[in-house]
Amino acid sequence: MPGPSPRKVAAEIFPRLDLKADNAGGFDGAWFGSGPWLEKRTPIDGTVLARVRTVTPAETARAVGAAEKAFRAWREVPAPKRGELVRRYGEALRRHKRDLGRLVTLETGKIVAEGEGEVQEMIDICDFATGLSRQLHGLTIASERPGHRMMEQWHPLGVVGIISAFNFPVAVWAWNSALAAVCGDATVWKPSEKTPLTAIACVKLAERICRECGADPAIFSLASGGAASGETLVADKRVALVSATGSTRMGRRVGEALAHRFGRALLELGGNNAIIVAPSADLKLAVRAILFGAVGTAGQRCTTTRRLIVHESIFSKLTKRLTAAYRQVAIGNPLDPATLMGPLIDHGALEAFADAVAAARKHGGRVLCGGKRLTSAAHAGGFYVSPAIIEAENAWAVVQHETFAPILYVMSYRTLDEAIALNNAVPQGLSSAIFTGDQREAEIFVGPRGSDCGIANVNLGTSGAEIGGAFGGEKETGGGRESGSDAWKAYMRRQTATINYSKELPLAQGIEFGS
Repeated sequence: MPGPSPRKVAAEIFPRLDLKADNAGGFDGAWFGSGPWLEKRTPIDGTVLARVRTVTPAETARAVGAAEKAFRAWREVPAPKRGELVRRYGEALRRHKRDLGRLVTLETGKIVAEGEGEVQEMIDICDFATGLSRQLHGLTIASERPGHRMMEQWHPLGVVGIISAFNFPVAVWAWNSALAAVCGDATVWKPSEKTPLTAIACVKLAERICRECGADPAIFSLASGGAASGETLVADKRVALVSATGSTRMGRRVGEALAHRFGRALLELGGNNAIIVAPSADLKLAVRAILFGAVGTAGQRCTTTRRLIVHESIFSKLTKRLTAAYRQVAIGNPLDPATLMGPLIDHGALEAFADAVAAARKHGGRVLCGGKRLTSAAHAGGFYVSPAIIEAENAWAVVQHETFAPILYVMSYRTLDEAIALNNAVPQGLSSAIFTGDQREAEIFVGPRGSDCGIANVNLGTSGAEIGGAFGGEKETGGGRESGSDAWKAYMRRQTATINYSKELPLAQGIEFGS
């Protein structure tokens, strides 16, 4: 296969990331694991990268216990001091950015630029969290009673469970763990079974920083196991909050289990994101955004562009430009800088891709380009496909469902109201965009009768959210918010405190009770 050998790259970076051929998948201040061995193969060519000894449910509970103990000490550390630890972690990430980025590529198949970009996202959230550590502010509220002061304050919450997906194996953990750490919480991370090595590398780095700072490394605990480990984490009453990223089906199970025990849930689930292209749009800009949104990470992003809603007057013109652009996409070894799209994560993803294309054809969809598995020598051993563009109708079941693969369904519209209705007429509500040169259309799209998604963009695509804004969506996307803005409040508990500094005991609402 053209491009660097995955085995050779792994041999170069493993020593620098403190990875070995055999790795323990649990950490609570010490490394452990007595569960089944997990063999990690790269989706690039099927090469075995390493083995990981997974943890059992009992060992997951052990990690929670260690995290709870670490939390009790960590919550007493002043927030700016907690921020200093996160700042130093961000500096360590800067030093290891290239190696960790290539490890992301080896495990997920995303191109090197995206792998390093994901590590940069970790660095950015560490910077954000460091500044935030001096701004965890509450409110002073006027009391109706004389000689009283009322205030709203925020305290550390407890142990935070983090369940992450394969497609962003390190960034989503950092979104949660960096904020949780400065908020005074300890975390237990259950990574995807498809990406255990990046998790181990990140926690090893955190372990080193914690020891240098004199903090308990169990602040960043790890439980790399199967579904049973995740279920154990969700069921454990010592875990105050579970942040789960994944499918809507998974999120529904997590949410129901947490609701049963009155635990908190932060859910970031499926997306079925659309771009509207209006007659006044800059088509050159639109094609570039659509291409990255639909093809980036081989369509394996929750913010991937899955539907394209084009005004009928420019439908033919835009689809011709877009299919021409698709045919120029270099698909192959993601370690090669010339590659724009790597493989799907595994055979299951390949089957889901093929099934969705077949279902769209059965509905009557016209495949404009792509939709096939690539089987040349250059793609041997991996799960490579040609990204598909399919004329479709929004109401079809296959369009309503999120397929985690590079399939773009295109449809036309006549009026803006019709386009917005199509955008909103899916169960998910994560990201959305419109390309228009009309200011009124732009304002309507981001206004109260516009997009119903958590993210609404104008003249940029559905992918590539900045960490400064809260990330998440509505409806079956789960309603959670991570990363920027005031997302930090999810990791803390709110307390209203009233202090009586008078010598009287006036009751609220002017109530008189006895003499």
